[in-house]
Amino acid sequence: MSHFAFIFARGGSKGLPRKNILPLAGKPLLNWSIDTAKAIPIIDRIFVSTDDIEIANVAKAVGAEIIDRPKELASDTSSEWLSWQHAVEWVEKKYGKFDFFISLPATSPLRSEADVEAAIDKLKSTSADICITVTPSDRSPFFNMIKYTEDDLVELVIKSDEQVSRRQDSPEIFDITTVTYVTTPTYIRESNSVMAGKVTSVCVPRERAVDIDNQIDFDFAQLLANKLEQK
Repeated sequence: MSHFAFIFARGGSKGLPRKNILPLAGKPLLNWSIDTAKAIPIIDRIFVSTDDIEIANVAKAVGAEIIDRPKELASDTSSEWLSWQHAVEWVEKKYGKFDFFISLPATSPLRSEADVEAAIDKLKSTSADICITVTPSDRSPFFNMIKYTEDDLVELVIKSDEQVSRRQDSPEIFDITTVTYVTTPTYIRESNSVMAGKVTSVCVPRERAVDIDNQIDFDFAQLLANKLEQK
């Protein structure tokens, strides 16, 4: 079976400009995902889809193959799913059919190889279409997440039949992370979103599930990365 890793790294980023190549603990953010892919024996090829020549040069320097992403798939409003479909089509034209598509977003640098391998194994052991990664959430729509009403009051996002007064009494809630997504080219071609089919998951500890979107996220990841280096 063939297992191909994909990293989608566009040049633009409003929350943190040039974040994909900012140095985190001594190496570009993008390289953390590439290095993870290289450390997993089952992964056969590593692709970086980008519209940015500087990102492409950084990726090529450490052995990734570049997929030139069209500008219309690299804007702030572009659907990443369409970039996934473009990448699958590009790779199949060059290398033929492959079995597993493994997305390793650059914004989750602190994942472990074991996290990715667990997601691959989980997908293979179930009838699901895709395996995502999750982490325990600090917030719950049953307990401490609210929304405004039309008369400018507030209410719980989800109101249950019985009032939940303690967090321990609310259903266990998880956040979707960007640690990894594992699926098949067939599902990507035939579907239109991550959650459209049968979805399974693996749970990742919070310290490995950091998702970098802004400077605060980056600073926090830097702190955790430095702690890892000291161990």
